[in-house]
Amino acid sequence: MKDLRKFYIDGQWVDPIQSNDLAVENPANEELVATISLGAAADVNLAVAAARRAFQGFSQTPVDERIALMEKLLQIYMDRYDEMAVAISVEMGAPISFATAAQADCGRGHISTALEALKQFEFERQVGNTRIVKEAIGVCGFITPWNWPINQISCKVAPALATGCTMVLKPSEIAPISGYLFTEMMDQAGFPAGVYNMVNGDGPNVGSVISSHPEVDMVSFTGSTRAGILVAKAAADTVKRVTQELGGKSPNIIFEDADLEKAVTAGVTHMMGNTGQSCNAPSRMLVQSSVYGKALAIAKQAAANVAVDQPTKEGWHLGPLSSRAQFDKVQGLIHTGIEEGATLVAGGLGKPEGLETGYFVKPTIFGDVNNEMTIAREEIFGPVLTMIPFDSEEQAIEIANDTPYGLSAYFSTGSEERAKRVAGKLRAGMVSVNSASQNYTAPFGGYKQSGNGREWGEFGFDDFLEIKGINERIKRSEEHTSELQSHGESR
Repeated sequence: MKDLRKFYIDGQWVDPIQSNDLAVENPANEELVATISLGAAADVNLAVAAARRAFQGFSQTPVDERIALMEKLLQIYMDRYDEMAVAISVEMGAPISFATAAQADCGRGHISTALEALKQFEFERQVGNTRIVKEAIGVCGFITPWNWPINQISCKVAPALATGCTMVLKPSEIAPISGYLFTEMMDQAGFPAGVYNMVNGDGPNVGSVISSHPEVDMVSFTGSTRAGILVAKAAADTVKRVTQELGGKSPNIIFEDADLEKAVTAGVTHMMGNTGQSCNAPSRMLVQSSVYGKALAIAKQAAANVAVDQPTKEGWHLGPLSSRAQFDKVQGLIHTGIEEGATLVAGGLGKPEGLETGYFVKPTIFGDVNNEMTIAREEIFGPVLTMIPFDSEEQAIEIANDTPYGLSAYFSTGSEERAKRVAGKLRAGMVSVNSASQNYTAPFGGYKQSGNGREWGEFGFDDFLEIKGINERIKRSEEHTSELQSHGESR
């Protein structure tokens, strides 16, 4: 079992001030794989003080120096890429092929796109007699989740480094192994002491301290909307900047003129990816009534083709949910769907046959759902798809937008005119047309209770920068002054 009880503060691996051990469980076999220590306010205070001391120097470093450091970090990440994939697979149950191709790739993707954005970023420009300067906001606090662990760490840390900020990271205590490995990489890359600090812990004892800390200038949180509200409230007294990437209940509209087989199959496959544990998962499939019956049959077959197996096996299949708590939540919501009268098209309660140990669940699809049902309103965060019929384009848009969330929206159509029209009416931060995928340079974030701010690529820089206007008196040239004097004398 790995001993990961140290924190990383001021460029050193240090013991927690007071020991408070927590065992980390492999959700595929329920075995203990690591031990971390849960920090407290005193540990956070040390980390924030180190970040504050480092800020003055690091924020003034030339861009070329930050580029060189980030290039070294990227090289180290690639050298240890397979280690990262294994860490993610072990800590949260991602199948190794998926962990390698998708989960671990996020670290590479975000560091490299931040690097490219930094090389071209305009930190200063002139507007009239005002010099507009974008400066690092200061000490940043990062609270990251377990479902895409290195994705959320890297898409916060990379732009913070690029813009000259210093930081304190609290990875998820459920999936902390990848965060610990990333911290080793940061140490190996040679960033100045105090620029990057890592303290493990839970929300009440570390997350809330980071959020409310008077010496933290900005906090970036990814997680549930419920927890995001608590973060915002904790941060309010110090009037710091708060950016959040929260929950979602994303619609996936399939119009009758779409390629039905392709659209439905892609929608089911996307929903089941990462065992449904993605905030932007297309969890509500809205299908035009004229083709709804056919769509149900296609979805049932697509679900039957989704295998569930051990994460150590190569290939495309689902692994377990991340924890017993998550398993219990998903099972409870499946039960609620049945109780509310939705039709079980595929899957259901219990574990797949042969996978009784671990937090494995059946890929589940509900038909005959209306948008008022619990399973259509709440974020399930498991491989559970709801299918809702609609009659007209207007009704589809109304149902799609009838949610407190607004992270992502998806739709499929054969009409170019409809594609433009519908995309403009969906209240979501990200829209995918005909299963188009998103790349690392596109903005990631949502409307309404899905959060505020944007991450990824150059769009991720804005939240880490303050804008300063320096109004300058322009010194006129001697020639220009002489002309003015002559003009005055002639009058």
